[in-house]
Amino acid sequence: MSTLFVDCANGVGALKLKRMADKLGEKLPVEILNADIRTPGTLNHQCGSDFVKVEQRLPTGIQEDQAKGRCCSFDGDADRIVYYFVDADGKFTLLDGDKIAALAASYLHELIQAIPALKGQIEIGVVQTAYANGNATRYFEKQGIPVACTETGVKHLHHRAEEFDIGVYFEANGHGTVLFKPSTIALVRGINEETMSTPEERQALTRLKGFMDVINQTVGDAISDMLMVELILACRGWSLKDWATNMYDDLPNRQLKVRVANRAAFKTTDADRQLVEPMGLQPVIDEHVKPVDMGRAFVRPSGTEDVVRIYAEASTQEACDRLAYTLAGEIYDRAGGVGDRPQQKV
Repeated sequence: MSTLFVDCANGVGALKLKRMADKLGEKLPVEILNADIRTPGTLNHQCGSDFVKVEQRLPTGIQEDQAKGRCCSFDGDADRIVYYFVDADGKFTLLDGDKIAALAASYLHELIQAIPALKGQIEIGVVQTAYANGNATRYFEKQGIPVACTETGVKHLHHRAEEFDIGVYFEANGHGTVLFKPSTIALVRGINEETMSTPEERQALTRLKGFMDVINQTVGDAISDMLMVELILACRGWSLKDWATNMYDDLPNRQLKVRVANRAAFKTTDADRQLVEPMGLQPVIDEHVKPVDMGRAFVRPSGTEDVVRIYAEASTQEACDRLAYTLAGEIYDRAGGVGDRPQQKV
């Protein structure tokens, strides 16, 4: 097993992972990076899952030669995780919460289908927010896995996931988990491996029970989620590149924010995907999205600061960036923008 390089964002995850690393040993060699938890100002500074997700590049503390292997980043309080790698040509590839959800849901779906006593008895569902990549949603639909969409925030995702027999949810930033209903756990635990007809069925049942032991159903445990990912990759014999190429390709996307005088003036519906106030802005958004190939965008107020957040997708990064900045300008001009007007960097 090759070494997994873990960026702990100079947070508490480093303390716990150090204690676990000795027990993992050669089964999962771990090298802990960005573990300076005592120096003020280092927490999440140019490192951690949010930095990697937003900046789409390696964090400080991980070298490119290390990133040609296997890397992941926690955030400072270790409730989020993203994976990534750099290929031989130096291209950075991010495996974010959407990809983690796809890995977990498809693996569980595969196991359930391989166990006759469970096939057709357990519904696996994925819960997303509007920030989920459009191609991730299409992937689940092609796999025959139900998808639900909720408002932004893990409290909404968690409650909706509880409605499925097995509910998988991860925000794009890597915050999430897998939930099993008590009745599902009892059903799986109640099956005796000796009643299985083939070695393949017994293996699937053993792996499903092992999966339930590994995952922490509490909201956001980056170490547990890391072990879950490593378990699935090992069972499938996949590298990070295999994971990236065997599922779906992310649509290019861009997130921006516009400072406004009053974020309370912005109200949304349809799980944040439609803007109902200020009146007249949603038709403007629709008009700009309509001609864009694979275009999708939404605008929602921040829950913590006086800004409006903009998300855009398109078939190319150029078209995506153009759409995002066009919408940012419209929001600024029509809804009380504050400070400098958003301008796309050339």
